[in-house]
Amino acid sequence: MNGLQRAAAVLVLGCGDMRIEPPSGSTDHRWLGLRLALWPHASADEHLQEMRAVTERGDCILLALGASDDALGLAEAAKRHDYVNGTETSPVAFLEGLYVVPRARRTGIARALVAAIVEWARGEGLSELASDASLDNAGSHAMHRALGFAETERVVFFRRGLG
Repeated sequence: MNGLQRAAAVLVLGCGDMRIEPPSGSTDHRWLGLRLALWPHASADEHLQEMRAVTERGDCILLALGASDDALGLAEAAKRHDYVNGTETSPVAFLEGLYVVPRARRTGIARALVAAIVEWARGEGLSELASDASLDNAGSHAMHRALGFAETERVVFFRRGLG
């Protein structure tokens, strides 16, 4: 069983009829819908292009699906070989995105998705899972802490045009 299969097989407790599995392909409409909700600044075409890229890269993409196959949540993680702030090893697993539809929040879905990502990362031989959030996103900070993440540093990025 590979890391992705192990991740999808994680036992989900307390989440009713929910199951976790990879999307059916790089054009899975459930995955697209969740991405559009999480990252609304990008168009559907831009998401589809990125979905093809992450599928080809072999990133870990997991959907939380309800009893009637409705999309309840999404987790996307990648193996990053570049330096990731606050980590001690390389490569590391990086939680690129985590989203649960509003009506299903506070039911354990995010916790189950992250547990499945952890299983994938372990299966890949990784020892750290990192993530990030905007400085002003207090809700995301609280969620990360509740899921076992520890804040490592805060950074403000700057830019200067050269024209």
